[in-house]
Amino acid sequence: MEKKRHIGITDTTLRDAHQSLWATRMRLTDILPIAERVDEIGYHSVEVWGGATFDVCMRYLNEDPWDRLHRIREKFKHTKIQMLLRGQNLVAYRNYADDLLEEFIKKGVAGGLDIIRIFDALNDTRNMQRAIEFTKREGAHAQGTICYTISPLHDIEHFVDTARELVEMGTDSICIKDMSGILAPYAAFELVKRLKGTVEVPIQLHCHASTGMASNCYIKAIEAGADVVDCAAAPLSLYTSQPAVESMVASFQDTPYDLGLDFEAIRDVSEYFEVVSKNRKLMGVEQPLIDVTVISHQIPGGMATNLIAQLEQQNALDRMEEVLEEIPKVRKDMGYPPLVTPTSQLVGTQAVFNVLLGERYKIIPREIEKYVKGYYGRPAGPIDEDLKRKALKGEEPITCRPADMLEPELPKAKRELDPDLVEKEEDYISYAIFPDIALKFFQWRKNPIIDDEDSHAPLKQMERRERKFMDESSIEDLTESLAVVVSEGVTQALQNLSITVSLGGAAAGEKYAAIPASSRGGRAAQVEREELGMVMLRAPMVGTFYSTSSPGAEPYVQEGDEVEEGQTLCIIEVMKLFNEIPSPTAGRIKRILAKHGEGVEYDEILMEIEPLGD
Repeated sequence: MEKKRHIGITDTTLRDAHQSLWATRMRLTDILPIAERVDEIGYHSVEVWGGATFDVCMRYLNEDPWDRLHRIREKFKHTKIQMLLRGQNLVAYRNYADDLLEEFIKKGVAGGLDIIRIFDALNDTRNMQRAIEFTKREGAHAQGTICYTISPLHDIEHFVDTARELVEMGTDSICIKDMSGILAPYAAFELVKRLKGTVEVPIQLHCHASTGMASNCYIKAIEAGADVVDCAAAPLSLYTSQPAVESMVASFQDTPYDLGLDFEAIRDVSEYFEVVSKNRKLMGVEQPLIDVTVISHQIPGGMATNLIAQLEQQNALDRMEEVLEEIPKVRKDMGYPPLVTPTSQLVGTQAVFNVLLGERYKIIPREIEKYVKGYYGRPAGPIDEDLKRKALKGEEPITCRPADMLEPELPKAKRELDPDLVEKEEDYISYAIFPDIALKFFQWRKNPIIDDEDSHAPLKQMERRERKFMDESSIEDLTESLAVVVSEGVTQALQNLSITVSLGGAAAGEKYAAIPASSRGGRAAQVEREELGMVMLRAPMVGTFYSTSSPGAEPYVQEGDEVEEGQTLCIIEVMKLFNEIPSPTAGRIKRILAKHGEGVEYDEILMEIEPLGD
């Protein structure tokens, strides 16, 4: 009989699987009772942290992500635990300075991480280099990642060259990250074969099951020499999650490939999550088991869900087809970035703006301006000249590693954060990455009032809200995983739902709670004000209104200020993209009606401007 070859399994149930299917809503109280049994299965590793979990812990679950890591580590005595790190983006959506990256990794490894999977949305190895260095220096395993995508510029040579660069930087293993589920079985075989012949480190494969090809990809990849594949417990598998570990066990029974897992323990874990999962159905509609449309449009499910949410808010779901046609054009204009966090949000949101505003690049989100200026990294191809002209505004793009342009960020966080709210050094890291979210969490932590009317009350309140709606971030957190069939049938199903998706974070039934009373008087009151000669600055999109550029900064304008035409008056955040809203005229700010940090509706009046006389 042929000699057995051991194949490792990384279990994603405690991170990517619930991010894919439960909007990242698995709580620590869901994890701890079963963690020790998971530890007995014999996995190569268990993914427990990173991705969207850091944000969601504070934003929605009122949990400290650092405490979550420490307490999970205590339960795993035999199995390595790992996280997903977005390279220089950490666990967020922009590049952060090296001092913050270094401290984040240092504290993460001290908290128990054994393996850090490091990726960059552009496959720009410069954005992974420091994370690899810091991870290895702290004694953890640095796994370099290739984001798999399909374009005229992304072929096997591109991926092999990326892997070679990562290994030269010191990465301990390579992961192929198929975030959209578009990797085909024979392509997987060829890619793994080439990688095994080029680099001398283990090769791991991470696929989403959106198109139904993932299990077959794993089999062909293992035949080609892959060492580890990612799976999830059956109740949190398939759809847009990973293949079920039970299926892999059955597939490799009586073959030369040995998984070495305790099947009784696997079954116990699955039975446990069968019970827990009954309380975590958030989508309101049944998800498709297989979304074959992903094969053609290559849109990750989270991106498709974001598009539906944005168009629904603008009462423009009927324009989805136009947006789907615009997405590949925007992607081409941006140099064919892989569609993964955060580039999927950049491409998708810009496509929506282009369609709804009736003019390509009439509004360019600030983050896309940064992308064009080189602050996200180096795209695979050239950026369209018209887009460059509008985004650069006469500036020259940078050519260096983006983080080299950033000042240290921890000193600023330590100056700004109220010492009375700080319980440990990690709090400064949390605040530096997510200032507004962390601040609200720290304030609640200091005075945890449990009240259904308190927007930051924890479990009872969040349980109620989760049953009623999917808010902006729960959709955002599905990026790289949650696929839906973008078709007439699903669009109609969403239109028929009685839920409201609120980008500003208000629950269903609270849609207009953030609108100032002066803006609720209806169109008649607005017309009356306009007849008095006032110019109304209206929200061109649904989102969150910000009067300042960053926490602690001075407001762009205050009532009574004189402004010039084109001057930035405020920011509206949509899907974590920040859009500067210019003044439509020269004049004096008469009234500011929107409130900082609160949601605004499409066409809502934000400010009244009194034009200046000649």
